[in-house]
Amino acid sequence: MRTGTFLIAMFLAPSICSADSLLKAPSCALEAPLIKIAENAKEAALESQPPIVFQDAVNSRPVSEALDGLVLGTPVDIDRVPVLKHIAGTGAKITDLGSAHGLRSVLARHGEEFMLLEVTPDGEAVVAGLQSDLPVSKLLTIAGSQVTEMGSAHGLRGLFVRNGEQFQVLYATPDGERVIPGVMWDATGKNVTREQVTPITGAVPTAVIGKDTTASVPVGAKRSALDLVRGTTFGTSGPDSAPRLWVFVDPLCGYSVRALQELQLFVAGGKVQLAIIPVSVLDYEDQGRSTAAALAMVSKSADQMVTAWSRGDLKGHAGPEAAARLGVNMAAAEEIGLRGTPTVVWRKADGSEGRVDGLPDDWNAVIGSMGSESHAYLAR
Repeated sequence: MRTGTFLIAMFLAPSICSADSLLKAPSCALEAPLIKIAENAKEAALESQPPIVFQDAVNSRPVSEALDGLVLGTPVDIDRVPVLKHIAGTGAKITDLGSAHGLRSVLARHGEEFMLLEVTPDGEAVVAGLQSDLPVSKLLTIAGSQVTEMGSAHGLRGLFVRNGEQFQVLYATPDGERVIPGVMWDATGKNVTREQVTPITGAVPTAVIGKDTTASVPVGAKRSALDLVRGTTFGTSGPDSAPRLWVFVDPLCGYSVRALQELQLFVAGGKVQLAIIPVSVLDYEDQGRSTAAALAMVSKSADQMVTAWSRGDLKGHAGPEAAARLGVNMAAAEEIGLRGTPTVVWRKADGSEGRVDGLPDDWNAVIGSMGSESHAYLAR
């Protein structure tokens, strides 16, 4: 059961997209998550209130028993824990699963979505994941030099563990007897894990403007996003006669997938042509699979790329020019200050540039603002 518990924890360690889903995020974040929260919920979550001091438990309770726990229904309980107040403010139902190894476990449910969370000792953050049966001492014995210390955040020791080309972020419980594979979020919706892994070489994909010869983006005057996207490697979907909507996507970002799904009716109706630009922003979260998927996408022809992505057909080997193509896309993303995916860019009917970081609130408004000019006009 010990091994099984750890494997379950690894399986359920959520991606940034699944965590965002409960926290009302419109994108998969590169630099900082674009969190949408309920009206006034952010101000309430940031109010200075004393955190609850949770009592340590020697042993964790079985999940089946813990699910019979009490709902934290009284305002004073949730109001005294800023991160739970933030999550509850989005409409999620919080269920107390008991305490173990110095941490309070809760279940957050929003509609059909749910997430198991460990509340940090200060009540200011959660780790989205399950406690495994692996002590820190045993992890260090097994992994040794493959473990990088990330320092402490909200009272929890962070560990970055490499396994070949893959890696996993884990947090140690206060007593060091358990590790939690997962992502830490604070009471403002910030992805704390993202900040912690940024200094670690290879953890987060980067594009160096003007120094990477594969990027071919000259140093000098800043160009507009519309100028930059035309030099990227992208796939198209929709009629050539329709206005072109440029969309930066991470192929494994749930919000990028959702953007493609929501735009299908506009494509089918001949109202827009999509230009899908693959980038990789979630490697630190999905053990490098985002880059592999993005390389597979840019290896395909423009007319096959979007179809392959929509079908999940991204398991082939990357082509010989894939790395250079993805480098150009990443450099363009860097230059426009991309913060997450999807990021949408288009030419408005009045000639100005339109842009939305994350999922737009109203696709009809975006498409309507494009006017009737085709993308062929923009290339002149």
